[in-house]
Amino acid sequence: MLRVFCFGSLGLTVEDVYLVDPDPDRGGHERGVRVELRVVEPQPWRGTGNAAQRIVVDQALWRADFLESVEGGPGSKDRMHHHPGMRDNEPGRRVFTPDLTDDPMAWLEKMLGDLTPLLEAAGIPDSPDHRRAARALRDNLPEVVGTVTTVLNEVRSGTPAQSPTA
Repeated sequence: MLRVFCFGSLGLTVEDVYLVDPDPDRGGHERGVRVELRVVEPQPWRGTGNAAQRIVVDQALWRADFLESVEGGPGSKDRMHHHPGMRDNEPGRRVFTPDLTDDPMAWLEKMLGDLTPLLEAAGIPDSPDHRRAARALRDNLPEVVGTVTTVLNEVRSGTPAQSPTA
């Protein structure tokens, strides 16, 4: 299931994922939670003052993958990594960080607590809208981190992120 948080000009997606490794010799399938910082694109107003409005959460700027190999099992934390500075929605190489595997949720809270380095790495210029969005995200970090924790626990219990062949 995809969960989306919108904070004005920036959004965050949280999704349980099952990744099928096309090269089994490389390490096998992975499952876990993917978190992406994205741009919320402004849309023209439509309809009356009470009409539902279109929300577009598009360009990915940064990704954290709280993954574990299927073979390693729940709690192994053996594939947790992030992708700083995504360009054109492409993740680039995986970056493994000891802080991420040591305490994944503390690491996530630290990363999302200051979006400036994440935006700079993605080549996104500073703007008042993004600063407001970053403050709103920081103010709501307990809910965001709590959601990621809940989804990761659900994946580890075997509920979501099942193999597409199961």
